[in-house]
Amino acid sequence: MSANRVPAPESRTPSRYGEVSRVLWQVFLLNLVVAIAKIAFGYASGAVSILSDGFHSLTDSASNVVGLVGVRFAQQPPDADHPYGHRKYETVAAAGVTVFLLLVVIEVLRNAIASLIGRGAAHQIGIESIVVMVLTIAINLIVVAYESRAAERLGSEVLLADATQTRSDVWSSLAVIVALVGARAGLPILDPLAALLVAVFIAYAGYQVARATTRILSDRIVMDESDLERIVMSVPGVLGCHQIRTRGSADHVFLDLHVWMPPAMSLVDAHALSHVVKDRLTERYPQIVDAVIHIEPPHDLN
Repeated sequence: MSANRVPAPESRTPSRYGEVSRVLWQVFLLNLVVAIAKIAFGYASGAVSILSDGFHSLTDSASNVVGLVGVRFAQQPPDADHPYGHRKYETVAAAGVTVFLLLVVIEVLRNAIASLIGRGAAHQIGIESIVVMVLTIAINLIVVAYESRAAERLGSEVLLADATQTRSDVWSSLAVIVALVGARAGLPILDPLAALLVAVFIAYAGYQVARATTRILSDRIVMDESDLERIVMSVPGVLGCHQIRTRGSADHVFLDLHVWMPPAMSLVDAHALSHVVKDRLTERYPQIVDAVIHIEPPHDLN
């Protein structure tokens, strides 16, 4: 029978996008300050662990840029050339960040290995190194608290994910502090070893970004089919459903499915019932931004 295209109501208003962008810009500037401070002090002191952690913090700024690009394009409505909207620009930008992360890992490993085999410049770990790291951790904790509150208030997965990533950076910075204390206590090898640990953190962050972008670009399933089927079958009058498919990102899902309805039901009534199905789905899962419902009789009558 007919396919009924049912767009979900637009819940992501321009004012909300503007608020998310404002938070991202503020966090970006703070992350950039932290990264520059660590990188500058790392080069000045010769502490490869601080330098590596500075590059790690620089990835936070790159993540903020990706978020800003995504929010910027997400505000644009679908057009003739992009009927499904512009959200995949964010995914493409995120994929580009993985290349940046790879270059950062290579640089961190190069400095750490050079220090381990004795080709790095000798340096003394001063108390100011530890002070710088403590101050940057304090800034990171402020960013995490601020961004987490904003994510909850605005219902933004972009902000929530960014806050989670920054929280993980705190642990790598703590590892650097332990290494610096150990180096001052007579174990300088802990400095390059901490740099290697930071390289692992960066590589894992790159892996997570690559995995997420690959899933979106390859149209991997986003939502559990059984959960969606249960919602559809809760609508009186629906006899069954199948061929449930989802794609997109976690907070921007496209859904299509086939719904079985009584063969004697008029097209007008079937169309109205499909809207009830859509309303149930979007009420339970507001991340569904578009639903295409194909109306058909039960299979045993085809």
